[in-house]
Amino acid sequence: MNLEENKKNAIAFYKTAYTGNPKKAVERYVGDVYIQHNPDVEDGTRGFIDYFEKMQVEYPNKSIEFVRCIAEGDLVALHTHQTWPENDEYITMDFFRFDKNGKIVEHWDAIQQVPEKSANKNTMY
Repeated sequence: MNLEENKKNAIAFYKTAYTGNPKKAVERYVGDVYIQHNPDVEDGTRGFIDYFEKMQVEYPNKSIEFVRCIAEGDLVALHTHQTWPENDEYITMDFFRFDKNGKIVEHWDAIQQVPEKSANKNTMY
């Protein structure tokens, strides 16, 4: 496993899909299977493409910042800060599993909205 290459590819995959080209993301970075654990997205590459194409039409002005990226074994974890219309902000943690060919074959995520008030002064990222 090439951890640095997997990290680079996880970021490129997510950024390519998020900014409006999920089909290209799948063609370049996904392996023979794509197992999806997000309950809002259908399993497989078609579900992934449909979800991100719809999101691009509905929210073309969203943005993403990759705060950190961690790799171990066949997994890569991304911690992101997303800003949506009207400054609606979210923090995500995505996990990608790579196959022996360096292609993404599985995805998990957790999404949390940034609250207006916090009990502390620390950021969520």
